[in-house]
Amino acid sequence: MKLWTKVIFPAPDRVFLLSDRIVLLGSCFADSIGRRMQGAGFDVMVNPFGTLYNPASLLSAVRRLDSDEPFRPKDCVEMGAGAGRICSFEHHTSFARESREAFLENANAKLDEARAFWQSCNRVILTLGTSFVWYSGGRVVSNCLKRPASEFTRKMLSPEESAACLRSIMDAHPEKDFTITVSPIRHMGDGAHANALSKAALLLAADSCKQANYFPAFEILNDELRDYRFYAEDLVHPSKQAEDYIWERFLETCTAKEELQRIEENEKAARRLAHRSILAE
Repeated sequence: MKLWTKVIFPAPDRVFLLSDRIVLLGSCFADSIGRRMQGAGFDVMVNPFGTLYNPASLLSAVRRLDSDEPFRPKDCVEMGAGAGRICSFEHHTSFARESREAFLENANAKLDEARAFWQSCNRVILTLGTSFVWYSGGRVVSNCLKRPASEFTRKMLSPEESAACLRSIMDAHPEKDFTITVSPIRHMGDGAHANALSKAALLLAADSCKQANYFPAFEILNDELRDYRFYAEDLVHPSKQAEDYIWERFLETCTAKEELQRIEENEKAARRLAHRSILAE
């Protein structure tokens, strides 16, 4: 009897090496995998503007990295809900500061670091979370900063629109090797059907980008791990066990076999360091 579905997928055209410089952009699933890559000894930069959920926001972030344009006072936005802090529509709220001056100083210092890494990186992982995009004055909004919903408009990108965003990124950087993955984290604010449509549009967009490799994180969780025990308590995010399993599948298929022992040693060293840090606290 066969009671378990194994997701079979090809290895990428070129596996990930510890010598690579890798940028991860996208949803909180990119944050999760990025932390694991750091612990494994990979040279990575993860979401330099914070989490990005849709292809249009990814394109906006890359265009900022490609430009010489710093963040300016016109980019500053006062957060809503009485937060009394300043951020921008291109950043996660963790970048928010008490004043415009403080925000711009920090945002531009981080931007300079991110640009330098982006220009020198040779691998990019794009993680797609949703097809839904928020706009303010026709401009893509990566984070609504707790401001009233009436200030924004929203639409769901078609597969063709999402694919166009992804191709714009890749066509501008033929020197970089791209991997696309669709986040298995569900976005249930509009209900299960809207989430299914959104993810389906992303899957179609990713499949049309033949110049990129595809890692099936979405399929692994939904087909191999078809059980709520592999979800966190919110029943939306993968559990740690599920993340561990997806990471194992990534290592066994997408990294060099001769580097697996070194990767394991790096992970053990990172865990020991984290444990010492906890004890010190």
